[in-house]
Order: sequence, then C-alpha cells, then structure tokens
Amino acid sequence: MMLRYALKTVRARKAGFLGAFLALMCAAALITACGTLLETGLRGTVRTERYAAAPVVVSADQNVHQRTVKHKKGKTKVKHKAKPIAERAWLAASLEDTLAGTPGVARVIPELTFPATPLTGTGTDTGGGTGADGRAAYGHAWESAALTPYRLTSGTAPEAATDVVVDRHLAERARLAPGDRLTVQSTRAPRSYRVSGIAAPGPDVRHQTALFFSAAEARRLAAHPGQVTAFGVVPEAGTDPERLRHDLTEALRDTGNGTGGGKGASTGVRVTTGDARGPVEFLDAAAARTKLVSMGGAMGGTSLLVAVLVVVGTFALSVQQRHRELALLRAVAATTGQVRRLLGREALIVGAAAGIAGALLGLPLGGLLFDRFVALGAVPATLRHTTGFLPPLAAVAATLLGAWAAARIASRRVTRIRPAEALAEARTESPRTPWGRLLAGLVLLAGGVVLVVVLGMLRTEPASTPVTFLAVVVLSTAVALLGPLLVRAAALLLAGPLRLTGHGGRLATANLRAGAARAASVVTPLTLLVAMACTVLFVQPTLGDAARAQAREGVRADWVVASRGPGVPAAAAHRLRSGEDVVTEVVRTTVRVGLDKYAAQGVTPAGLTRTWDPDVVAGSLDGLTERTVAVSELAADQLGLVPGDALKLTLGDGTPVEVTVAAVYARGLGFGDLTFAHGLVAAHVDNPLAATLLVGTDRARGDLAAALREFPGLTVLTPAAADSLQAERQQANAEVNLLAMGLVLAFTAIAVVNTLAMSVSERVREFALLRLAGATRRQVLRMLRTEALSLLLLAITLGSAIALSVLTAFSVGMTGRAAPAVLPLVYLAVVAGAGCLTLVATALPGRVALRVRAVTVATARE
Repeated sequence: MMLRYALKTVRARKAGFLGAFLALMCAAALITACGTLLETGLRGTVRTERYAAAPVVVSADQNVHQRTVKHKKGKTKVKHKAKPIAERAWLAASLEDTLAGTPGVARVIPELTFPATPLTGTGTDTGGGTGADGRAAYGHAWESAALTPYRLTSGTAPEAATDVVVDRHLAERARLAPGDRLTVQSTRAPRSYRVSGIAAPGPDVRHQTALFFSAAEARRLAAHPGQVTAFGVVPEAGTDPERLRHDLTEALRDTGNGTGGGKGASTGVRVTTGDARGPVEFLDAAAARTKLVSMGGAMGGTSLLVAVLVVVGTFALSVQQRHRELALLRAVAATTGQVRRLLGREALIVGAAAGIAGALLGLPLGGLLFDRFVALGAVPATLRHTTGFLPPLAAVAATLLGAWAAARIASRRVTRIRPAEALAEARTESPRTPWGRLLAGLVLLAGGVVLVVVLGMLRTEPASTPVTFLAVVVLSTAVALLGPLLVRAAALLLAGPLRLTGHGGRLATANLRAGAARAASVVTPLTLLVAMACTVLFVQPTLGDAARAQAREGVRADWVVASRGPGVPAAAAHRLRSGEDVVTEVVRTTVRVGLDKYAAQGVTPAGLTRTWDPDVVAGSLDGLTERTVAVSELAADQLGLVPGDALKLTLGDGTPVEVTVAAVYARGLGFGDLTFAHGLVAAHVDNPLAATLLVGTDRARGDLAAALREFPGLTVLTPAAADSLQAERQQANAEVNLLAMGLVLAFTAIAVVNTLAMSVSERVREFALLRLAGATRRQVLRMLRTEALSLLLLAITLGSAIALSVLTAFSVGMTGRAAPAVLPLVYLAVVAGAGCLTLVATALPGRVALRVRAVTVATARE
C-alpha cells in the first residue's frame, strides 16, 4: 500500500521531485564515467601489432617483486607484491637455444626494440616519431620483420650499416623512396641512412612506426650487447599456443630463468600468448593501466563523496518544501514509520529512474573522458577503453542507496516531533538547530581540522592528494550541518549594510533569519563549488611553482641545451667540452627502493658544482661516482639514510644495485629524490639521450649553436628560457588533472543551479503575498538578488577559507613553506563564475514564479 501511495505522490509532484531527480542522475553519470576508467585500468586490453605473427612471445619480467614471510601463532603467512619498473627489462640472447630446443617450436625470432626517430633537415619529426599523428618510432633488426610480418613492397633489405627500411606509413608522409637519404636520431649521434627499401605490414599497425636496420647496426643502436628485447616463438603446425606456453615456461624454469646477468638483467622471464602479448610490446599501455586504476579510484571516491553531500542537501530541501504535507499526514494518525517508509519508497522510485538514466549517460561520458585523456597524452591510444556492466550497476546501486539514505536523513526532524509541532513548523521554521545536527557538524569540523594538520605533515604527492580533496569535502560537509547557524550569523553581520539598500534589503535580512535552513541548503553547494574549484586549480601550481623555484635556484649553468626531438646525444656534449668549459648531461628515470618509487636523474660528475647546486646539507658531491648516490632530504628521512650508508635499489630496467650515499641535498622537489652518475643511469634506460645539457662557459650562444649545427633539433637557451619551457610542460600536465576533476566541478555547478532553482520555486506563494501587499515585481526580484548575493558572499568566504587552509597545509607538507600559489585572475574567475551561476539560477525561476497572477497563487489550494 505504501508503495502505491509513493507512486501516486511522485506522479502528482513531478515538479517537486525534478530537482532530486537531476541531482541523482548527474551523480549516477559521474560514478559510471569514473567506473569505466577504473574498469579499463583493471581489465583493459592492449592489442598487439608488431607481434601479430608470433603466437607466443617470451620477454623479461617487467616487475619488481617483494615476498614477505610472517610467522604468527604457529602459522606461516606468505605475501607477494609486485610493482612495474619504469624502463624495459632485457633478456639474455643465449636463451634462444633453450627456446628452439623445446618440442613444438618451429622458429624462434629474436627482437630488438629501441628509440629511432626520423628527422628532417630542420630536426623536426617527419611523422614517424611523436609527430602530428601521435605515432612513436622504434628501430628493429630486419630479421624481426617476420614477427608482424612486414614485407618489402619496393627496394631491398638493409645490408650495410647505413641502410634502413622504412614502413609504408612513414614513406608516404615523408615522401620517401628507395635511394633517398633519411637522418635518424636513435640512442647515439644522429646518422644519415640510405633508404634501401619500403615495407608494408600484414595486419594493420596504427600506433607505431617501424624502421629496420641491419643486424649489426641494430645491435649497436640497441646498446645491450648479448641481450634482446624479446623472442617471438612460432609453433609447429598443430601445436596449441597455450600448451606451448606451458612447455616453454617449464623449460625456462629448468634453466633458472637465466638472463645472462648483464646490463638490464631481469629477475625472471614471462611467456605470453593472446592479448597478454600487447603489454609486452607497449610498455606505456601497461603502465597506463596502473595509472588509470589510481586516477579512476581517486575520481570515483571524490565524486561519490561530493554526490552524497549534494544529494542529501537536495533531498533535505525537497522534504522541507513538503513539511506541511508531511505534518498533515502525522496529524491524521500516520505513524513515524509510515512516513519514513513513504519517503523511502519515493526516494527509491526517483533513485531508480535517475540511476538508470544517469548510468546510460555515464557510458558515453566515460568514453569521451577516456578519449580526452588519450588526446592529452595521459593514456596511450594502444589501451582499449573497456566498458562492462559493473560500472552502471554500481552507479544504480549507489544512487538507490544514496537516495534512500538521503530521504531518511532529511526526514528525521519531521518524523520525530509531535504532529502539532510539525504543523507549527510547517508555517514557521524552527529557530533552533537540532542538537544532533550541531554536534555532528562540530565533529566533522574537528575531523576536517585534523585532516588539514595531517596534510601538513605529508611529503609525497600520492599520499597528500587524496587527503587534500577529502579535507575539502569533510569541511564542506561541516558547513552543510552548521549552515543554519552560519546563515543567521551572516544575516546579523550584514543587517546594517543591507538596511542601506532599502526595503528589499530589510526583507532579505528577515528572510535569511527566518529561512536559515533553506538558505543553508543553497550555501552548501556554493561553498563546495568555490572550495573544490580553488583547490583543483591551485594545488598543481603550488607544487609546480615550488619545484621550478628550486630548479631555478639550483641551476648555475650559463646556458641550457634542449632538444625538440627525443633528446641530446652524448656526441653533442662531447663537442661542447673544451678547455675550462663544463657540460653536465642530465638523464631522467624512475627507480624503486623496495617497492617504493622515486624520481631519479643521472648527471655528469665532472665539474658538477659549476653547473648545478642542489643545496647539499650533508656529505659532498665530490664523491659522486657510479658506485654512489646523492639523495634528497625527503628520501633520506623516509629511508633513514646518512652519508656513508649503503642503499639497495632497483634501477629503471630492473637491475638491482647497491650504492653508497655520498650526499644529502635539500632541493629534491626540483631535481628528484635520487641523483646518480650519468653513466650508471644512461646504461639502464630505454632512451639514454640527455634531457638537457647544463653548460658552464664564457662562450656566447652563437658559438655554442655553431658547434651544435650538425645535431638537428637542438636549441641553446638561457636558464630563464628553459624555465619558461618547463612552465609550459607543467601547464600541459595540469590540464590532465583539471580534466580529471572537471566532472566533479561540473556536477557541483549543476547542483548549485538545481538547488537555487528549487529554493526559489517553492516561494511562489510568498512572492504572491508580497505583491498583494503592494510590492512590485521589480522589488521582489531586487529582494531575491539581495538574498542571493548575501548567500554568495557567505559561500565565497567559507569556500575560500576552506581552500586556503587546505592549500596552505598542502604547501607546508610538500614544499616546507606556507606559500600556496593562488593566481588572482583565476580566483576572480572562480568567484565570477559562482556569481553568474547564482544570479542566473535565482533570476530565471524568480521571473517564472512572478508571471502568474498574485491573486491566483494566493487563493490556490496548497
């Protein structure tokens, strides 16, 4: 019976439930979109291209493993964890004999993969690198062309060291033909090659460009003697690839998974088939899955918290608008349980409809979000966007649960008091804030303060970022609970200034005092919008500006050499070294200490203090060799290190090493947590070219540029110009974070408009009575604007205070200084945007409400 009443109520009050429906629908769409990103990270597949003709691929393990054994109460518990490494791990070439000797193997094809960017005479990419089509370019030995397979369409295979075969895509874009010359920047100095042939792939290859060299030249450019990237294994006719995979795994286990122990030696060997071959070919796609899990989880968690806060506020306003109706139900003997069940079933009906509609909207929204991440370079195009039934199902379930919980919370007051009191409150809002609400608000306020304090002690971005947004949501929730008190306090403070505006100001003051709960429901989403927008917009500049400031202070070089291509070759650094000039090559990577990831760099030790000053606080950079390391204060604190201590770590390609701490420096935010000798890092990265050269010299820029004329794509910059270039890259990275949280901000903005429209629409009878008492439409609208601007001022004050406290704590923890980067023009844009939303969402419903004749509204039945 209660369900039938609920259905009738929903049909009869469609307009009244519209606000709750919109809030729930947007919440479901947001959760679904974030859920598809999370699912893509967990289950997304990577289609193989280069290995299409090799049913089985043998590669090195791309993970660092940690095995923990605990003995407790006579039981042994073993935990195994694995984390991906940053660079490609290599295999021993000697494993080919073991693979070829396994029954069922028809052919074993060794593979070499290394960066190889084709350049024009001006040093720009011809389309085979990361050019306009976004394709990455790799070099291979011609013998591995059979893995795809690539077949010659013209010309001949590469035989001489200066021969190269290019794929058809590159040949068409660069208008190359056999016999043409092509400059290629690989892991060594750029070299001019003769195009000996053009090859076309059998299957479609969309995400990479292939350049094939002779076997000897490919080994020279790969710079991993005695090792290969992978082996492609072709089974004998009738041999099941999965069965062969099992046999190869057993054969390699019997040999001890040997990798030769050389440079880039991995801890194990992986044998893959089917879709599992894709991550072997596209390492960036495999790493992007982990990134998407983190990003989708963070976005989904923040979205869920914001959605709960907004939906509860919307339902509270909806129930408040029906206070008289519910009070009458109580007066005619409806029990507390019956009213709660009625509201609960209404919420479930609205939640089901909104959840299904939102989930259907969230699926294409998730696809658009994923495509935008691909366009920004945050996610490679090789990773397939995966959409299953779980995200929509979870969104609908969350929407139903949220709607039911919101209705229960919003109905606590009207179902607890006596019917006579409920009828009295239906006409006049109670001036007292319930003790339970007040206590919950104070508890959340204390919790938010604790989170801010904790945030000030966190010194790593992965740890501080979720706490940052959680603190904003918790403090905004405290504002929602304490809202009526805050509105009354604001009305008291603004009473004097508002009187000066005339009768409209006096009416606005009276309305704010009498309708504090209704006004608080408007302040909450506005406060959340301002606080969340400021935090999202300023958290990355706070960190980025501090890092750039440390880098500016630490670079002593006179000139910086940067590259428009893949990097600066060692030959260019050698060309600049003469007399007393100092050239520091800088190559960057990521290493792991245990399973923890640290940003690292390799620098040339000779003359280092002439070009680079990381602010050493202990030890000396004079002791930096390939057996030592300099660490940041953060890393030293986390790992308990002082100069002279030994440090075991895993380099980017999975090679374990033990080094001695030579120095501890303060500017880790600008230069990374670990600094090694250049030779150690360059030997264990995919791209050994320097990111930059720091040059200490008395020579002019023109002299340096002349010396580098034979190296395409290199630019000589002042340190200030190099800093500006870094700022542009920082802005590109910030766009990814803005996109990630943009949906949350958009949802909050919609909630602001929705709540304001609901708040104004319920006051139709009040406006009619004012007009019958002699007020004009213009006066009523002026009163509405005054109320809206007063609430906007309160929300901006509260939101700004929340954002400033959170950003200050974030700055203290991450940079050691209470100096958040607040951009005045951006802040003004946030305030202006919130103001426009407030005024428009107030004026339009107000004008609609005033169109009906006052007498008609005043005499209509409620």
